[in-house]
Amino acid sequence: MIKLKNINKQFQKNHVLKGIDLDVEKGDVLVIVGPSGSGKTTLLRCINYLERPDEGSITIDGFTVQGKHPSKRDVLVLRRKTAMVFQHYNLFKNKTVLENVSEGLVVAKKIPKKDAKEIGVSLLEKVGLGEKLNEYPSQLSGGQQQRVGIARALALNPSVILFDEPTSALDPEMVGEVLTIMKQIANEGITMVVVTHEIDFAREVANRVVFMDGGHIIEQGPPEEVLIHPQHERTKRFLKRLVKEPDYMI
Repeated sequence: MIKLKNINKQFQKNHVLKGIDLDVEKGDVLVIVGPSGSGKTTLLRCINYLERPDEGSITIDGFTVQGKHPSKRDVLVLRRKTAMVFQHYNLFKNKTVLENVSEGLVVAKKIPKKDAKEIGVSLLEKVGLGEKLNEYPSQLSGGQQQRVGIARALALNPSVILFDEPTSALDPEMVGEVLTIMKQIANEGITMVVVTHEIDFAREVANRVVFMDGGHIIEQGPPEEVLIHPQHERTKRFLKRLVKEPDYMI
């Protein structure tokens, strides 16, 4: 469903991604974990060409984009197969909650405004914001804003939803409400690629976990293997800092 082949990315002299190969199957909930600076978010952003890889190819649903200089049309086609939920929400501050969700349907998919609003209302009710339709982002909590972002992503009916550390900007008491919505989405069989530090979420929801460090995939597999019984010493050191009582011996 998603195939990344030999993805390389440099920012000046900083080689952030070093020959990444990765496959994601339809319906997968793939969680990417690793220390800051490991290349997680850059890899996620390369999937829909928010960052352009210097080398390699990206395939989604059989459509492939090659290398650093793809055509604008190819990038547009690829992006229409994805939706992104950002760390800092990226909502339009001058638009209501409902407008934030329905605007993309009108502009990108040419859906009539009336139909787009009906879809928006349905999805906002789904994420528990049916009473907030006419409010503005400044009137919402961080958790509520992120739920608007999730509804906006769902509205596009993408092949895959990309989550870039969706809870890292939230106060601790708001994290749970966002993770609950993400669990519901996962249970519906929607393909998800999630960059997060929420190890418990990865354990409960992911069917595959990737651990990255230094621009490489160090280890990948089912969560019970990577997070409970990791094989690589670097993975063990990383998890030891996050988990008070790990179930493996170091």
